[in-house]
Amino acid sequence: MKRYQRARRLIELGKLVVKAELAELTGDDPAVLLGLFLVAAETLKSDERDEKLSLWRAHGRRALADENGHGP
Repeated sequence: MKRYQRARRLIELGKLVVKAELAELTGDDPAVLLGLFLVAAETLKSDERDEKLSLWRAHGRRALADENGHGP
């Protein structure tokens, strides 16, 4: 991945952290944020993977649709 593409990807991921209010809710504590991500990663390595991906995808799509004025 080129440097520009990597930087853009990191910015996009950071925006998602802010959009989910994780930065604010954790007091911007990197250890807490990493802990959250590690728990999510462990969940994705478990038998719950497909169920959780489906649930999280639905929540994310709703939030993105609401933001773009396409809510229910």
